[in-house]
Amino acid sequence: MKGRMTHKNYAKGQGSTSIYFLLWAAFSVFALIIVLLFALTQNLLLKQTYKDEITKSLAMNGTAIQKELNDYRGPNYSSFVRYQAALYDVGVYILGADGSVMFPIEEELDPSDPVFGEHMDFSEKVKRLRNQLTESKGMPVIYEDSSGEFVYGAVYGGETSEPVYLYVCKSLELSESVVKQMNVRMMLMAIFVLILSFAVSSAISGALTKPISEMTEKARLLAAGDFSVDFHGRSYGSEMQELAETLNFARDEISKADQMQKELIANVSHDFKTPLTMIKAYASMIQEISGNNPEKRTKHTQVIIDEADRLTSLVNDVLDLSKIRSGINALKIEAFDLSEYTFDVLEKFEYLSETQGYRFVADIEKDIYTEADPLKIGEVLYNLIGNAVNYTGEDKLVRVELKRQGDGTARFSVSDTGKGIKPEEITTIWDRYYRSSQAHKRPVKGTGLGLSIVKTILEKHNFRFGVESTVGKGTTFYVVFPECAPPSDTEK
Repeated sequence: MKGRMTHKNYAKGQGSTSIYFLLWAAFSVFALIIVLLFALTQNLLLKQTYKDEITKSLAMNGTAIQKELNDYRGPNYSSFVRYQAALYDVGVYILGADGSVMFPIEEELDPSDPVFGEHMDFSEKVKRLRNQLTESKGMPVIYEDSSGEFVYGAVYGGETSEPVYLYVCKSLELSESVVKQMNVRMMLMAIFVLILSFAVSSAISGALTKPISEMTEKARLLAAGDFSVDFHGRSYGSEMQELAETLNFARDEISKADQMQKELIANVSHDFKTPLTMIKAYASMIQEISGNNPEKRTKHTQVIIDEADRLTSLVNDVLDLSKIRSGINALKIEAFDLSEYTFDVLEKFEYLSETQGYRFVADIEKDIYTEADPLKIGEVLYNLIGNAVNYTGEDKLVRVELKRQGDGTARFSVSDTGKGIKPEEITTIWDRYYRSSQAHKRPVKGTGLGLSIVKTILEKHNFRFGVESTVGKGTTFYVVFPECAPPSDTEK
């Protein structure tokens, strides 16, 4: 059928992402971020640790080398410099002011060779060293040069007129090689952790979303009219158990409403069918029998009018409830005499005293005023009194009271002497489709919507109301009205 969309199609049309995928993606991204942060932190910490250790060892070794060279008085000074370099695993050079290498001297190499000159040219490094020594006021210095080497530099105490410098250097090539190897291992470990996190997050996501998927399937069954579904599950957590209990409660209420709706349809159908049958029967009688008899025709047409009025009343009850619940009919609050209003409503039932022997005992205090919508409160009073008439006992006694409470409120109550309401039915009497399971005659006709209309109107007013009942003795419905001062003449 065109224009219809199933639940599945609607969900697909929304383009929503499943909770399973969101949880899986969240866990995976979280694991990826942790691995990357760990790798980055380790890399930075490792480099910084190497630099700190080299700086510390270079300071100690440079001082020791300087002392050894100053104290040495033996032959072959270049060999001794090379020995110190090998001993401390560093580069050791005695440099002139122009950057020339004074020691160690490589005798087997030709100084005029361009390759030799390129590797043994310390002119730029000496300039940097002199600047560092100037800033330190001649004290030994440790710094990192542009090539990434760490340098220990000091003024060498030689016997020449030109300044001579001790240049001790340590390369980071080894540490960088170690860092690269660790980065490779970290990358492999990151890949392994990511694969593991994907699998674990997938399993966790599946476990977390399984109850939701099960509830979704059960909800579809409920939507299809299966009220036997149970939303509880064995592997649910406390939150899911609470949700399951809520859904089970909703299931029970929907089931109850469905049953009551079916009862309403049956009741309303019966109530509509009776006057329609009467209208049709008496219309046929007018056509076939009483058409030329004014007396009979008047009698028969009056029956048709009465039944039509009854149909109108039934339809109005349904429409009123719908309008009140939807808020279409806004309340028109004003101050009015509730005592006089109660007397007026009670007078509408006097015909029952004259025709069927009902007894109405009224205990109504005078001059009780309240602020409310008079027309809506009139419906409340009429429905409550009519309900008592329908359910009172064989003595046909209905008691109506309106008394001050002494706390700024007045209590209106209607009591009958009927069979009472069972305790299990007390919570459902205000339902829209409620009608007592006990058989009774109904002098005041209705659809079973009266108490639901009463509840809706009083809730709109925020008035307190309730019911007290004893099985076998009767029932009392009550409403507590806030009192107010009488309106002034101008307000009237």
